[in-house]
This record gives sequence, C-alpha cells and structure tokens, in this order.
Amino acid sequence: MKLHGYFRSSAAWRLRIALALKGLRYGDVFVHLRRGEQREPTHLARNPQGLVPVLELDDGTMLTQSLAILEWLEEIHPIPPILPADPIERAKARAVGLAVACEIHPVQNLKVLNRLRRDAGFDDAAVTAWAAQTNADGLAACEAMVADRPGRFLFGSRPTVAEICVVPQLGNARRFGVDVSRFPRLIAAEAAAMEMPAFADAVPGKQPDAE
Repeated sequence: MKLHGYFRSSAAWRLRIALALKGLRYGDVFVHLRRGEQREPTHLARNPQGLVPVLELDDGTMLTQSLAILEWLEEIHPIPPILPADPIERAKARAVGLAVACEIHPVQNLKVLNRLRRDAGFDDAAVTAWAAQTNADGLAACEAMVADRPGRFLFGSRPTVAEICVVPQLGNARRFGVDVSRFPRLIAAEAAAMEMPAFADAVPGKQPDAE
C-alpha cells in the first residue's frame, strides 16, 4: 500500500495512526499542499477532489476520504479494532469522529482559509482567528459529548476512531493558538494515546516531508 498525504494534513494524520495501530506497512507518497501539488493532473487522477489522503492499494485501487478508509480498514483488518464492540458505543465513537471530520476540519482546512484570503479579503490575523474559533467551538462540543465518560480512553480500554480523529484536531487547534486546556477529557485521552507509538510516531513533526 501507498499513503498519498502531507505531513500537516490532519486527515492523513488519522490514517498514519490507524495503519500503525493495525500493524500495516505502507509507503509514503508526499503531496505538498502549499505548493498546489494536490491540483496537478497526476493527483487528480487519484482523487478528483484534489484532497489528501489517498490510500493506494497493491492492486492500484485508490481509496479516498479518511473516515471511509478507516471503515475499510476495520472491515478488512478487524484486529485490533478501532470501534467498540457495543453498537451504541460504536455509534457514539463514530459521532465524535464525524464531529471532527465533518464539522470542524472542513471549515478550517487550507482550501477554505485560502478562499477567505482571496475571495473574502480576510487578512492573516482574521484567517487565523476564524480557524481558531472553528476549532474551539467544535472541540468544545466534542468535550461535552464525552465529558462524563470514565477511563483512560474515550470509549473503553483502547483507542478508537474517536481518538484517531480528536488527537490530530487538537494538534490543529494548538497550531492556531487555541487554549486546549479547556477540554480536559479530550486532553486526558490524548495523553493516554500519545503513550502509544502509533500515535507518537504519527505526529507531523516526525514525518519525512515535515518542514
């Protein structure tokens, strides 16, 4: 397998975590988002949306959208699981993951921030404030969703899709200057996750294409 991604992409970050948790080996193909490589014909042939990540399977199949790929991984490589066994808990864990991937991440990704600069005339300070507020509001909702849950992780004794999505988003939030200490339950789960090599080795600064 090959993972087409970018070191700072939180969606690619999710897959680095999940692939490591599953013990799956892959090769890296770097797509530099700030240089616009995602809009080149070779990448658009892999993903017409012009986004990362893309997981290229050994037979040439291209899988896109990080949460869809996480579901595929769970179906094809179910051990160790990244979803709880109980159906209600699975739905709740998915809800946290979707809150990050569908409600927070898309509104503060590079494409949106560039459009704010170009089309809406926002200066850099206003763009950063937009991204920070989007992260803060979304993570506050996630914190409320899990605030009363016990244990080291959010949904049981091991990390799930919830941590796989929340940990990179906390990283994004810090990059935009958000005080994440207001989310103690998320921070506690992040701390537990970061004790695991799958999480610790997936951070952007440890990737070969990190700047």
